[in-house]
Amino acid sequence: MKVSIVTVVYNNAATIAHAIDSVLAQDYADIEYIIVDGKSTDGTVEIVKSYGERVSKFISEADKGIYDAMNKGIKVATGDVVGILNADDFFYSNDTVSKIASAFIEDKILDATIGDIVFIKDEDHDKTLRHYCAKNWRPSRFAWGYMPPHPSFFCKKHVYEKYGYYEIDYKIAADYELLIRFLLVNKVHFKYLPFVTTKMRMGGASTRNINSIITLNREIKRGCEENKVYTNYLMIYSKYFFKPFEFLFN
Repeated sequence: MKVSIVTVVYNNAATIAHAIDSVLAQDYADIEYIIVDGKSTDGTVEIVKSYGERVSKFISEADKGIYDAMNKGIKVATGDVVGILNADDFFYSNDTVSKIASAFIEDKILDATIGDIVFIKDEDHDKTLRHYCAKNWRPSRFAWGYMPPHPSFFCKKHVYEKYGYYEIDYKIAADYELLIRFLLVNKVHFKYLPFVTTKMRMGGASTRNINSIITLNREIKRGCEENKVYTNYLMIYSKYFFKPFEFLFN
């Protein structure tokens, strides 16, 4: 089973090599690695090109944002299964893709998997600040502002071809809308895998400042409404009462 990994990047020379190295270090043999760059000018392109053919496909051209770039990568992917690895992130261990591929190989009707991720400090990759666990997540929780961790989501390509790609007019929450559409509305057969797939640096677009948080929750509400899932702002914002319990201080 071929697994395609898609990384989208724009002016991220500081971390792109770490993401690439974590893919190339995987012990799974059949990986197609696709990088979609938005015409970076900070040295990112040169870093990617330095890996030569170890990067299976490299696209560098102007795009309409991160979700447009993700769609480009998914559409050119030739793998049975597609996963997204952000340019700021890296795989938790060298056998991450092997374990995910095994789940699809063992369960022939499986269409998608979700797992856990951890947030870390940029200066200390071994210190976990937050463990985002999907064990108790259910599709009904979309209405309450909860989604499974998107970086842990691996999905068969035919699901995208059947149910569509990321909506590029969303600024922050197109991943939320897509997962509602796949996992709740169309009831794609998915499975929770009880391990951490990805390490993420703190400070993503959805939590950068108060305006980002407002935009995120507005788009969550929109995504629910467009998929005929009842919600309201009281339900969505109630999640912030529980978020502090996800942070670890060890």
